[in-house]
Amino acid sequence: MTNKTPGTVYRAASDADYQRLGLDRKVVAPWEDGIRLGTEKGTYEWWYFDAHLENGATVVVVFYTKYATDSNGPLAPMLSINLTLPDGRVFDKTMHVDADKFSASKEQCDVHIGDNRFSGDLHRYRIEATIDDVSVEVDLTGEIAAWRSKTGHTYFEHEGDKRLFAWLPSVPQGRAEVTYRIGGESVTSAGTGYHDHNWGDAPMIELMHDWYWARAQVGPYTVIAAYITAEKKYGYHPHLAFFLAKDGKLVADDEMKVRFESEQVSTDKETGKPVADITRYTYEDGATKYIVSFEREETILREKFIEKLPFLKRAAARLTGFAGAYLRFTGKAVIEAFENGNSAERHEDKAIWELMYFGHARPPAV
Repeated sequence: MTNKTPGTVYRAASDADYQRLGLDRKVVAPWEDGIRLGTEKGTYEWWYFDAHLENGATVVVVFYTKYATDSNGPLAPMLSINLTLPDGRVFDKTMHVDADKFSASKEQCDVHIGDNRFSGDLHRYRIEATIDDVSVEVDLTGEIAAWRSKTGHTYFEHEGDKRLFAWLPSVPQGRAEVTYRIGGESVTSAGTGYHDHNWGDAPMIELMHDWYWARAQVGPYTVIAAYITAEKKYGYHPHLAFFLAKDGKLVADDEMKVRFESEQVSTDKETGKPVADITRYTYEDGATKYIVSFEREETILREKFIEKLPFLKRAAARLTGFAGAYLRFTGKAVIEAFENGNSAERHEDKAIWELMYFGHARPPAV
């Protein structure tokens, strides 16, 4: 007989949690951006960077200990670069290397995959990444201090089994100086950059059904927002993360005061996933209300996870009906502020956000 009682999902936030994890409630330490779990079977980590450049290009670079859907395997270092150019050209590159070509420090972010590196100290970062004829060099300087949602550790518990997903926005907003090269073409531009670090001890596909994640700089505001739906095993439990700063200072980060909505949902033909043209986060605290909306204009990346797996694992994944996909969007972010029901501010700017969808598509009400 199957136990139909769903598991629980919670973000660690007690004094005992902070003490157990060695964390300060207010200050993020450089070691938190170093490797946290090691590279053995059952673990994964990645270090992520993206930037909107003033010339209209977007850049995304990710260093992985192993691909997120294959965390039960041994160390399998992977690097990805995604460039979307102002003229509409898209370059999506992935590279796997042997395990002995990976190293990472526990003291701070200092990750090497072959000759590629991602290093920094929560304020200044240097990223160098090359795949085939595409290369990126980044100097990122933080403008807003590193932040966590509580401890940053979210636990999924079911029948005595507890699994971890952790997230650290190491640079919620920074100034990025970027040079990218495609063949003989070299371009240098600057813009707004972001870096975060994720790690866990169970395949995300076993914990999460899907998530929206977004970040943007809009007028004097910086926002990071996520809406995560747990797997069926955990009752499709939704949970949020929300960070809003104004002029570099935090003004809202209590996810319990946030409501998420999605509108104009249609099926993406290539991946079969439901995609919302509008996602909205509404934060209310007494007389203060913020509404943060993301309005999709273009899908700049579609990835079917099965195509990213090593060749020998693809057939097994197909047999199990694995249908995970990742989509990345660009469009407009709008932030509205209200006091006592009256509009106080409205700002809009370009933004980048994503939909990670591990499970099969399901009706929104399920």
